[in-house]
Amino acid sequence: MVPLLLVLLLALILFGAGFAVQVLWWVALVVLVLWLLGFVMRSTSAGGGRGRWYRW
Repeated sequence: MVPLLLVLLLALILFGAGFAVQVLWWVALVVLVLWLLGFVMRSTSAGGGRGRWYRW
């Protein structure tokens, strides 16, 4: 009975980790798209392409 419970617990942990990784991939994709849009919009509108929209 204990090995069966351990296998079920491991399956739940792996399923949860897989779901979290999937969500993180979508968040990273959204951030990348927003960064690219901000970069393109700022470079085309500010002072002949010399502007930066971040403080680095």
